[in-house]
Amino acid sequence: MKFLIIKYSNSCLKKEIVAIKFQSLKGEKIEIGTKIVVETESNFRLAEVIKFEVDHNILNAILEAKTKFIRIATTDDLNQQKKNDFDSTEVLVYSQSKANELKLEMRFVDSFYTFDRKQLFISYVADTRVDFRELAKILAQKYKTRIELRQIGVRDKAQKIGGIGPCGLFLCCNTFLTDFSSVSIGMAKNQFLALNPTKINGICGRLLCCLKYEDENYTNLKKNFPNIGKMVKIGNMEGKVTEINILNNTYKIELKNKEVVEIKNEN
Repeated sequence: MKFLIIKYSNSCLKKEIVAIKFQSLKGEKIEIGTKIVVETESNFRLAEVIKFEVDHNILNAILEAKTKFIRIATTDDLNQQKKNDFDSTEVLVYSQSKANELKLEMRFVDSFYTFDRKQLFISYVADTRVDFRELAKILAQKYKTRIELRQIGVRDKAQKIGGIGPCGLFLCCNTFLTDFSSVSIGMAKNQFLALNPTKINGICGRLLCCLKYEDENYTNLKKNFPNIGKMVKIGNMEGKVTEINILNNTYKIELKNKEVVEIKNEN
């Protein structure tokens, strides 16, 4: 069995990339980049083929998305998607203006129609929970479709909008991360980083996702070093460990006379 790995054309949903079963079509050719119409459990979506795959275990996790191939997108389908995208932009502006009128502390990030326009998703950021029932009524009366308002976090906002990280590269969450792993201040301490928010926080205001990338390596490497604060005896020298430099494979000890000596780690 062959599979198409597809990416939805527009989405404020986290899971944008799925695999679908695919049978060869007579007289039609599907290539990477081909736009297709698919059916999910609740609606139709326009998607783009980004990869071909064969049946193997790596796909098991994403095959849970019950998505079916319907057809290669026609000119009318592509025009419909353009209209949906254009109208979605107007939805953001209108939603924000009405939320302001109702004095709701909501900042709208993204909106999109399903391909068949049977549902309209609108995502927003807010510091607290918001009672948006009145706003939902106003939007339903105007757009005549089922509307789902979704509160997302600031990390989700950064993932959707994108940007440049302190490393000078495009944000990890906007390029290759598919979900957000838990990141703690302990990871920064574990890597001996200065606990300066401007250095260890991303543009979303939360701890950098990349703090997790090397945390396990630091944890394993530190096992070969004495703990900071431990008294050690090296030859005829005895002192307290004050600093560890994993990259240089050295550590420093402070002797009783307050002299600081750098020791090569032999473990």
